[in-house]
Amino acid sequence: MYFKTFFLLAAARVVLAKVQFLGVAIAGGDFGCQIDGSCPLSSTQLPNNDDGVAQMQHFVKDDGVNILRLPISWQFLANNQLGGNLDSTNLAKYDQLVQACLATGAHCMLDIHNFAHWNGGIIGQGGPTDDQFVSLWSQLATKYAGSQNIVFELMNEPHDLDIDTWVNTCQKAVTAIRQAGATSQMILLPGTNFDSAATLTTVGGASQLLGIKNPDGTTDNLILDIHKYLDIDNSGTHSLCTTDNTDAFTSVAQFLRTNGRKGFVSETGASEDASCLTAFCAQNTLINQNSDVFIGLVGWAAGSFDTSYLLSLTPSKQNGGLVDNQQMSQCLLGTWVDSNTTVPRASEPSSSLPSAITSSAPLTASASASSTQSGKSSEPVITVEINSATSVLRTASIPSSVTTLIIASGSPSDESYSLAWAKTTTTSQTPTQTHAAASVTATGSASSTKPITFIWSLMMLPFLI
Repeated sequence: MYFKTFFLLAAARVVLAKVQFLGVAIAGGDFGCQIDGSCPLSSTQLPNNDDGVAQMQHFVKDDGVNILRLPISWQFLANNQLGGNLDSTNLAKYDQLVQACLATGAHCMLDIHNFAHWNGGIIGQGGPTDDQFVSLWSQLATKYAGSQNIVFELMNEPHDLDIDTWVNTCQKAVTAIRQAGATSQMILLPGTNFDSAATLTTVGGASQLLGIKNPDGTTDNLILDIHKYLDIDNSGTHSLCTTDNTDAFTSVAQFLRTNGRKGFVSETGASEDASCLTAFCAQNTLINQNSDVFIGLVGWAAGSFDTSYLLSLTPSKQNGGLVDNQQMSQCLLGTWVDSNTTVPRASEPSSSLPSAITSSAPLTASASASSTQSGKSSEPVITVEINSATSVLRTASIPSSVTTLIIASGSPSDESYSLAWAKTTTTSQTPTQTHAAASVTATGSASSTKPITFIWSLMMLPFLI
């Protein structure tokens, strides 16, 4: 009897069923800001006290959150003076919060919370000039260019502006950030109409925002910014949730997928009313299930808010520690941590091939064969759920005559990877076991794509030919 080991050359596209970044807004620097862009300095309450720092440490160390959003008003940074250098004293106070955030190891999102306005005037459209806006971002980018964990959110919830003019303003800011040395950090691009997921792809300007480029002509790490609440007017000021956001986020996901781009849900929230818990959890489950296009999800808000605030995510103090409320634990952490199911995309039809391995690990896989021309063999596409709690992966798109077990050395991180591996053809009278090195390239990271190499143990049963 003559045997030959199976030759495998497969491209594995991994789609995790949860977003790469989960986070919380650490509010206070935005307090007092109105939608006309007026932000009284006397209202600012930066959470630089021990409670604020403890919250950030709790969210990162206890909950596993990996991004924190840090709202601030333009007026505070500039001490109410447009143009020129930012106020050194106020910038130092904001930097204290930023450094406390960076010290946790999380990504830290710089959020200018002015609604694209300054005291009633629209940026670049009768209010502050483009040059003044560019100066703001050039100075911030220069200060934080050395940290890959910084995320630049150009503006919170622009509204009532000319989108084409606004896109031109954003392009100038993006160019300034990159030229200041922040060449690879994420930049979030906001549309109009408060950046609402319900209108972003229609009248919100998503199509126009896609035209913004880095100085080198690429769109790397230029991410569409997305917001959405569930109450009657999308304001987040009502306790009842009357809006089902799943259709809105499904539409945005399809738009991003069609255009080959990514989005970041940088603000969403709901009260702890029963109606909100149901709708908010459903929304966030869907966002996680579309993690191929949604990079992250940030809940609103903790920081200087106390626990009685309608949308509070501020943990309560109990027995010397911090305890999350139901909204945080169930609808943000719960829908993220418990996302253990991969979802085949329209371009990746599900296969009926059986799983090659029986495992108690909560891992799933689906597969399809890539389209081929007549006479050419089909190449399997494997979609695998990687769970950082285990190092055993299970596949489903392997020919029935072959059993494959892939074991990672250590625990893979919760990111998307493209894998390629090959087993050379050999002959033998007995089953063989081989070890191969597989090149693993991160495809969904916030920074520029970096090759990472793991040692994978690939054990394959030969089949008769």
